Amino acid sequence: MIVFTYSGQGSQKPEMGAAWSQHPSWELVAEASDAAGRDLAHLLLDADADELRDTRNAQIATFLLSMIVLDAVERVGVDAAGHAGHSLGEYSALTASGALDFGDAIRLVSERAAAMQVAAANPPGTMAAVLGLDDASVEGACASVGGDVWVANYNAPGQVVLAGSPEGVAAAGEAARSLGAKKVSPLQVSGAFHTPFMAPARERLSAAIAEADLRRPEGTVVANVDSTAHANPETWRALMNAQLCSPVRWRQTLLTFADSGFTTFIELGPGNVLTSLVKRTLPDAARLAVNTPEHLDRLLDALAAPSVDAGDAAAAHEGEHLFATDRMVVSPGAGIFTPLPTLEIGAQIVAGELLGNIGDTEVRSSFSGELMAWLAVDTERVTSSQPIAWLRSG
Repeated sequence: MIVFTYSGQGSQKPEMGAAWSQHPSWELVAEASDAAGRDLAHLLLDADADELRDTRNAQIATFLLSMIVLDAVERVGVDAAGHAGHSLGEYSALTASGALDFGDAIRLVSERAAAMQVAAANPPGTMAAVLGLDDASVEGACASVGGDVWVANYNAPGQVVLAGSPEGVAAAGEAARSLGAKKVSPLQVSGAFHTPFMAPARERLSAAIAEADLRRPEGTVVANVDSTAHANPETWRALMNAQLCSPVRWRQTLLTFADSGFTTFIELGPGNVLTSLVKRTLPDAARLAVNTPEHLDRLLDALAAPSVDAGDAAAAHEGEHLFATDRMVVSPGAGIFTPLPTLEIGAQIVAGELLGNIGDTEVRSSFSGELMAWLAVDTERVTSSQPIAWLRSG
């Protein structure tokens, strides 16, 4: 079974949306900009690292790119039975599962980021990663110094993040070193996220959460706060309120999925940090990050490949490898299809290339490959998601 995981704040980078700007899923940017009341295309295409470091920009840009990638993955027919996101990514998971409307999610993420930006300034806080020490020892290091410092993220075995006052984090870091930590690395963040320092942000965000329409999620969605799957919308409302001041239990979340039979973890968004945490926590699990349109082919190949050991390769069906090279371009909407007259069978198509139009809507390929056949003929009326063209990758 497949879990989609969603990148959190810190994964953003300049021009992270450029590769998607000609993809059909880019249409989400205009919808998101309308909901947010600001130009979000600028953040995905033109903002520099300093502008993106601002929490108000980082969170909305990361969330939106994750939704673009999710839409693109769903267009090629890949879906998941499980969803989870790290911190901010939990809003992506709830949206992907249908628990949150896309417009509501845009407004909630914007409010969350603004509230956290204000809370981060008073009192000032910081964070640091502790490597090579077990959870209990890091918790003990925090307790031993008696200051304002707590565990903020349980990321993976031997990887825990501290947060609190600069003095408290420094003291707990020294205590962790004395207990055998291999490394304590300060993080370049603007506040002590997922600690009691975020209480003012929680109070502000709770009003927006109360107004949001929350529905029962489809599939399994595991919460950061308690690493448990929940279905009741009101339970999720309470968890979203608690999340800002509670540690992210990411390692435990991955173990919850593994215990439930999930075996494949696909990270959707600008980063691959969560993919590396899967490797550390569940080394035998299949894992992959989808960051660009070119990764869609890699995803389809990985999912279509026989799931057998190398020693049993002879037992695999020969056709499964051939099946992995076939790609279907589907209609983005309903209407009359008109292919580009210059495209001939056998043409080499690149991801994002224009294939034709349905009325005023452009039909672009989500992947690269050789055009094998048109599945919809010129002037044929097609329906949304109907196959239009057949490609074969090399």
